[in-house]
Formats: sequence, structure tokens, C-alpha cells
Amino acid sequence: MEEVKKDVYSVWALPDEELEPRFRKLMEALSSEFTGPRFDPHVTVVGATSLTADEAKKMFEAACDGIKAYTATVDSVSTGTFFYQCVYLLLQSTPEVMKVGEHCKNHFNCSTSTPYMPHLSLLYAELTEEEKKKAQEKAYTVDNTLDGLSFRFNRLALCKTDTEDKTLESWERVAVCNLNS
Repeated sequence: MEEVKKDVYSVWALPDEELEPRFRKLMEALSSEFTGPRFDPHVTVVGATSLTADEAKKMFEAACDGIKAYTATVDSVSTGTFFYQCVYLLLQSTPEVMKVGEHCKNHFNCSTSTPYMPHLSLLYAELTEEEKKKAQEKAYTVDNTLDGLSFRFNRLALCKTDTEDKTLESWERVAVCNLNS
């Protein structure tokens, strides 16, 4: 029997179009100074999962069906320990935000041992602790009203995200669904 090709998919929540330029400007400032690849502002709700194109689309449609647009609030600009969580906006783990993560994970049969940490990445890079601190400070210099910023997510996107590809050149949006408010 022919083996069906599997790819790595993720589900992203996309911030509403009004705020997208604000996040892009911030990401641009960080990636130009600290050299990171460009990517769209998003919050990952389902991390890299290996699926066939068919499975991914079906699961994505089912997941979108049960979700409304929702609001998230920035806690702080934080730094993490690996490439994909170098510098990010940590979001408050409100019941609303956590419910979306839970809902999507269930549709994608994702069981992860790590608890869901909602965040919007600003920079993907391998930096020293000192550089991360600089990048964190730079984020606040570019936009000093981030803490406590509330914004809406009104779309979910299904993306092919091969996590081995740190140039992100192979990453693509496969489908987007608009969430009802």
C-alpha cells in the first residue's frame, strides 16, 4: 500500500488586522537588529503535529467550527530558552485563551506534557542571555505600551511548519478561517 505523505502542521491564531502592522513593526525592528527570519504575527494554538493534508484540513475545519473570536491581553515581553521562543509577548492565561488552546488540541488529538503557554513570538533566533535582554529592552523602546495591551484574535490559520527549517522558507499558510464574533 502506498504510504500517504505526512507534513508538519500547526494552527495559529491571528491577531486582528488593525493590530497586525503594530506587531510587524516591532518584529521588523527586532529581526533587523538581532537577525531572525521573518514570520507572521501569530499565537500557536496547536504546535507542530505530523498529519496528512487531508487529516489536517478536516481537523482544522472541525476546530474552527466551535470557536468564536476572542480577546487576549499581553502580560509582558519575555524571553525563552530556545529558537522559537526567543523573545515573545507572554499572554495572560485567561480562561478564554486557555479554552481555545484546549479546544484546538482536542480536535488535533494533541496530548502534550507541557502546559499551554499562550504567547506571540516577536523574534526567532539563537541568542545569548545578554542579547535576549537587549532584544527585550529594544521591544519596549519600539513600543512602550505593550504590557496590558488587549487585542482580538479573529482568524485561525492552518500552516505547514517544518520546524527543522529555521529559515522558515518552506512554511506556508494552507487555510484560514474567520471566527465569528
